[in-house]
Amino acid sequence: MQVTPAIHALRHPFKIPVAPGIAIDRFVYSYIISGETITLIDTGVTGSETAIFDYIRSIGRDPREISLIILTHSHPDHIGAAKAIQLATGCSVMAHPAERAWIEDLDRQNRERPVPGFATLVGGNVQLDHELVDGDVIDLDGTKEYELQVFHTPGHSAGSISLFILNGGALFCGDAVPVDGDLPVYDDAQQSVHSVKKLKRIRGIRHLLSSWDEPRTGEAAYGQMDRALAYLQKIHTATIEASADGATEPMEIAKRSAALLSLPPQVVTPLLARTLAANIRLRELADLLADH
Repeated sequence: MQVTPAIHALRHPFKIPVAPGIAIDRFVYSYIISGETITLIDTGVTGSETAIFDYIRSIGRDPREISLIILTHSHPDHIGAAKAIQLATGCSVMAHPAERAWIEDLDRQNRERPVPGFATLVGGNVQLDHELVDGDVIDLDGTKEYELQVFHTPGHSAGSISLFILNGGALFCGDAVPVDGDLPVYDDAQQSVHSVKKLKRIRGIRHLLSSWDEPRTGEAAYGQMDRALAYLQKIHTATIEASADGATEPMEIAKRSAALLSLPPQVVTPLLARTLAANIRLRELADLLADH
């Protein structure tokens, strides 16, 4: 899908097995910036390199023109095809330093944050060539036509970053902006709120390019961030209600919270329980959106 003459959105469907014979249908977007060279924002799950390479050929370019992969964070659906793409093209890979360990050591990531079907989602360890921190500006082709400003937007993960094309108005936000009604995934509820508010303060956003949602244009971009904040509050309220009787067992709280949020029962997994634990840690904070 072409977003602008130089930006292309690729949707990668995949499945997360949660029980024998039961899988959750998911998707993730990666993005192509087609300048003098080609930059990828995230890579999808393992095997997504085929769709990425085919799309690049369909727009008259050569996959070997990929010079850079920027990973918004380290989760499997974002780094899954990075190894294959790097091996095929010799491109550089960049991410935030807080994500380095999980990108370069998948066994460690799987131990510390187990995800159902982890081994089927990611193709192998990748070494970072450069670390990106808040405020960095990347001149993709050395021409200043595509300058990306880095925003550190933790919450979903400690080193999640978003990227804003300064002269184009496109904001690549990774998983920093939750989608109302979708599976919530984050490690720090309060940081997630602060990160969405940080992105909302950016003026001149013309395109909101999320990993979890279709591209949003114009005022719809800001409206989507407002809905994300409201959803984060809704999740927090449901989690506190689900544990109001003193319940502490994570999966029981996840089951109750999912019902309150009208989420399907198959999403009640340790990953959801891990997310909601971030809200339990803020039990005394009734209004998650309040500034503290």
